[in-house]
Amino acid sequence: MRAAVAIAALLAASAAPAAPPLPDTMAQRVLACTACHGKEGRAASDGFYPRIAGKPAGYLYNQLLAFRDGRRQYTLMTALIDPLSESYLREIAEHFAAIELPYAAPQPASATAELLARGRMLVFDGDPARQVPACVACHGNRLTGVLPAVPGLVGLPRDYLNAQLGSWRTGQRQALQPDCMAQIAKALAPQDIAAVSHWLAAQPVPAPAKPAATLPAKMPLDCGGLAP
Repeated sequence: MRAAVAIAALLAASAAPAAPPLPDTMAQRVLACTACHGKEGRAASDGFYPRIAGKPAGYLYNQLLAFRDGRRQYTLMTALIDPLSESYLREIAEHFAAIELPYAAPQPASATAELLARGRMLVFDGDPARQVPACVACHGNRLTGVLPAVPGLVGLPRDYLNAQLGSWRTGQRQALQPDCMAQIAKALAPQDIAAVSHWLAAQPVPAPAKPAATLPAKMPLDCGGLAP
């Protein structure tokens, strides 16, 4: 009786249709990325993993290289991309850069009016006394980034912005030399970093949210890694 049941089970299994093969598309290949960065790279809800959809391809590519080469510190990212070629990393960057998705509503502002005013001033005017340029001077008047490799600042969680500025200030995050963001972050006081992070995170993302093609004027600092 047991033999008959086993044979019947084997026959049923052999008669079942085979699972269809997975599509060989970039969207399928980068599911490991979207497991953390959210569906289609639109950001996770925890405020730690940033949105990567729609970011300039040059910026995304530079960040992948930074994780691979140790200029950014996150073991999971390094292990994920270490076996991949530079040409494949560029394909990944171009894939996410081409995705256009609506942004979620911004986080409600939780800082004092005084702190938010300080953040807005730093974003649009900088702090000449500390040789800190305005954020818009490099990231664009709409703060949506500039091609080919300057990222947007709006649409990012407060905790992520605060953590990245803090990492630049302490040397845990580095860019290609000359590292202009490290220079800026080290000139900012901790309360200034908090002010900028709170203000940026509370801003709605303008539509369309595409990065600007060019800046209206030369960048105030020399920054490494901005070649396409």
